[in-house]
Amino acid sequence: MAEFGTSDPLLEIYLHENSQLLEQLEQCILECEQANAFSSAAIDVIFRIMHTIKGSSTMMNFDDIAALSHVIEDLFAFIREHQPRLTDYSTLSDLVLQGGDFIKLELYKIRQGDAPDGDSSPLKISIHRYLEELKHRHAGQQDRTAPDEDASGDPLDESARSIAQGAHLQAILFFDDDYNMENVRAFQVVHSLKELTEDFNCWPEDIENNPDTAGMIKDQGFQLFFRNGESAETISAILSQAPCLKQLEIRELTLPEVEIASPPAVTSTTVAENSKDSNSVADASLATVQPAAAQPNVPSHPPQETPALAKPSASSTGAQQSSFISVNLAKLDELMDLVGELVIAESMVTQNPELAGLELEQFRKAARQLRKITGEIQDKVMSIRMVPLVNTFQKMHRIVRDMCKKQEKLVRLQLIGEDTEVDKNIIEQISDPIMHLVRNAIDHGIEAPGERSSAGKNETATLTLEAKNVGGEVLILVRDDGRGLNREKILQRARERNLLFRDEAEMSDRDIYNLIFLPGFSTKEVITEFSGRGVGMDVVLRNIESVGGSVSVDSAAGEGTTITIRIPLTLAIIDGMNVKVGPSRYTIPTTAIKESFRADRGSVVVDPDGNEMVMVRGQCYAVLRLYERFKVMTPITAMEEGILIMVEQDDQTFCIFADELLGQQQVVVKSLPSYIRKIRNIQGLAGCTMLGDGSISLILDVGGLALTS
Repeated sequence: MAEFGTSDPLLEIYLHENSQLLEQLEQCILECEQANAFSSAAIDVIFRIMHTIKGSSTMMNFDDIAALSHVIEDLFAFIREHQPRLTDYSTLSDLVLQGGDFIKLELYKIRQGDAPDGDSSPLKISIHRYLEELKHRHAGQQDRTAPDEDASGDPLDESARSIAQGAHLQAILFFDDDYNMENVRAFQVVHSLKELTEDFNCWPEDIENNPDTAGMIKDQGFQLFFRNGESAETISAILSQAPCLKQLEIRELTLPEVEIASPPAVTSTTVAENSKDSNSVADASLATVQPAAAQPNVPSHPPQETPALAKPSASSTGAQQSSFISVNLAKLDELMDLVGELVIAESMVTQNPELAGLELEQFRKAARQLRKITGEIQDKVMSIRMVPLVNTFQKMHRIVRDMCKKQEKLVRLQLIGEDTEVDKNIIEQISDPIMHLVRNAIDHGIEAPGERSSAGKNETATLTLEAKNVGGEVLILVRDDGRGLNREKILQRARERNLLFRDEAEMSDRDIYNLIFLPGFSTKEVITEFSGRGVGMDVVLRNIESVGGSVSVDSAAGEGTTITIRIPLTLAIIDGMNVKVGPSRYTIPTTAIKESFRADRGSVVVDPDGNEMVMVRGQCYAVLRLYERFKVMTPITAMEEGILIMVEQDDQTFCIFADELLGQQQVVVKSLPSYIRKIRNIQGLAGCTMLGDGSISLILDVGGLALTS
C-alpha cells in the first residue's frame, strides 16, 4: 500500500470522490430495493460506481478495496449482460450494502491516518458464491427454453423473434370485435407508453402506415416487448387504460428463479369491456402468461444498450462543469475568519470613541457604504458555507431499512424541508444526534406490526424528519406515530437512579420527558445492540449544545413523540444586543430577546423562597441578576435603576437584569480560550467577542442561563 499523508491533495480527492460515490451507491440500492426491481439504468449506475472505485483504489494501491470493488463489478457485469430475473432482491441489496459499508470503514481509517487493514475475504466469498448461483440458474433457464415452436405447433415468426430478443416482459392486447382499425388503437397505446419508457418494441411494427396490420392484430393480438426492467404491475396499470380493450395478457419471457425446478405457472389476465382495474395482474410478475394465440417463445439474449435517460450534450455538460469548483473547507474557514476580522475592524472604525461629538458627514456616509459592503461580503461567504440537510436526511433511509429488517417492523420514512440550509460545521455536529434519535424512535417508540394493528393503527408506522427556518434558527423535528413516552415509567426510573433535580409536583410533562437526556437514563429492560445501556441520548444533548442548540421533547401516550432540535444557522457571526454590568460587557443573541423595559418599584415581588419575579401585563417572570450570577461589582442594584431584558428559550421566559443597553451590532463568535475552560466551566456562556472599542464582551448562552434562573 502506498504511503500518503492525510494532507496529500491526491488522497483528499480520492477520499472525497469515493465518499460521494458510496452515498450515491447506497441511495441507488435502497431505491431499487423499495421498487423490488433493478432497472437497467440502476444496474449501469452501480456498475460504473464500482468500476470507478476499483480504478482509483488501484491507482492509490489500496488493493483490498480494489479487489472487493472488482468482485461487485463482476457481479453487476453479469447482471447487466444476461439480465437474470430475480424474485427477491434483498440478498443482492444486502451484499452490495455490506460491500459499501466495508469500503466506508476503510476510507475512514485512511482519513484518520491509519492503514486500511480490513479483511474483505468473507464478503468476497459470499459475493462469488451468489454470482455462481446466478450463473447456474441462468444456465438452467437457457436449458429450459422451449423449442422454436409455439403451443399450437406452428413455427415462430422470424420478425417477431428478432423484435423480442433481449426483452424480459411481453404484453399482448386484444381489442373489441365491434370496432375496426385495430392498428389505430395500437398506435394510441404506443403513444401513451412513450411517456413511461422508450425502451420497448412492438409487433406488428408498421402500424402507423400499413392498414393490413389491423388484421394481424385482430388475429394474433398487438404484442409489446419491454427491456428496461419495468414491472408487470406498472405496465398493466397503463395498458389496462387502453380504449376498446378486450383482453390483456402479461408474460415473463425469462422464468423466475423459483420456477426453475418445476413447470411455469400460467396466469392470464382478461380485462372485460369497460373494466379498467389496474390491479388485475398483481401476480403477473411472478408467473408466465400463456397467450391465447400463437406467440413467439423467445430465448434469453443480452439486452441492447439503450440509455434510460437522455444524455446531455457535450456543450451543456461542459457549461455545467464549468459552473462548479471544489474548495477545501479549511480555506472557507480561513475566509470566514477574515470576514469576522473585517466586521470587527469596521466596528472599531465606525464606533471609535475619538469620533464622539464630531460632525463628520462625509465620514458617516463612507461608513454606511463600508457597512453595506461588509454585510454583503459576509452574506456571500455565509451562503458558500451553507449546505442543505438533504444528504444528512437521506442517510437515515439506510438506518430505517436495517433496523426494520432486524426488528421486523414496518416503518415509512418521510422527509420534509430537506432543502433547508445550515452551516457546514453545524451539519457535521448534528448528523450523529439525528441518527441516534431515529434509531431510538424505531427501537423505543414504534410498535411491532401486530401491536399497532391491535391498537387500531396502520401496521406501517410513519417516521418524519422535518426541517424549517424560524428566525435565525433551524428547527429539526424527529416525529413518530408510535406508542409515545410513558410518563410514570420515566419518573420511576429517575427516582431509582436519583436523577430528579426538582420536586416532582413542580415538574411539567416536558420537564419529565427531558429526563431521558440525562446520562445513564434508560427505560429499556433488556439490553440490545440498539439500546438499553443508558448512553446515546445524553450524547445527543451534548453534541447539540456544543453548537449552541437545544433539544426538547413532546409526547402523547398512544399517539407518538416529537423531538425538536433548535440549532443556529451559523456559529460564526450573530446579531447581538450588548449590555453593561459594572465594568463588564455581555452580548445577548437578538433571536432570544422578546423586549426590554424598566421595572416599576411595585412590579417586583419575592416568593417565599427568596426568588425575585417581575409582573408584566399580569404575568410573573423570574429575574436573573447578571452581577449576582457572574459576581461582578456594580453600583446599580435597584431594579428601577437598571434595565430588564426579557428573553425566551425553549418556551421558558425570564428577565435578565443589567445596568444599561449599549446597542445592537453584529458580533463575531469566538470560543472561550482553552485555558479558561480547563480552569472553570462557566455555565451560561457561549463564547466571547471583541467590540468596536476594543473591549471584550462575553456572549450569553440563554439556554444555559434558563437552567439556573
